[in-house]
Amino acid sequence: MTAHETQATSPRNRKAGDTRAALIRAAEQLFAAKGVDGASLNEIKRAAGQRNAMALQYHFGDRTGLLRAVLDKHLPAVDARREVLLQQYEDGGAADLRSLAAALVLPAAAELADPDGGREFLQIVAELLNRPAPLVELIVTKGSSIHPWRRLVQPLLAPESTAVFHTRFTAMRFCHAELAARAASRPRRDDRLFTSRLVDLVTALLAAPVSEQTARLLRERQARP
Repeated sequence: MTAHETQATSPRNRKAGDTRAALIRAAEQLFAAKGVDGASLNEIKRAAGQRNAMALQYHFGDRTGLLRAVLDKHLPAVDARREVLLQQYEDGGAADLRSLAAALVLPAAAELADPDGGREFLQIVAELLNRPAPLVELIVTKGSSIHPWRRLVQPLLAPESTAVFHTRFTAMRFCHAELAARAASRPRRDDRLFTSRLVDLVTALLAAPVSEQTARLLRERQARP
């Protein structure tokens, strides 16, 4: 065993790792139950069994750092699953909006089956995306799989859908709102029917045409001085 490995597995470092994990788990539960801004940091420390008043600040700095750690616990797995689906889509070579809707829904929906905070994660993401001022930058980071997803979806949508109406973001918000509602309810034995129908609905939202009335109102607004 190397000196680095010995240091990483020392009792002191193991205890620090356990403390960090306990704080993240408590934050998942309380952020999901009370909202990201509704749960106090003192509540989180108590729920994690931490008497040290500086434990949270030591590991995460502040509330945003703790929230980032909660998201970082789950987002890499979601991104990895989505990247596989997007690669399969590109390898297939055929334009298929439902496949792209599935690439949005299914990687996140898999968190319903994650007993280590997956359901709480879905509720937190939905809150962040559906705020009046969404905190998108916490979820769609520089390396996020949402970037290639958006690029692949764009050519299949009406021009106004991406230039004016932000339909892709609306699809994301709707998808996560539905997943959060499912996550907040009692666990089911099988989520496949739910997720398949959610893919249907996201496909329909992405494919929704811009009506003549909407187009006319848009032209009128754009013509205003």
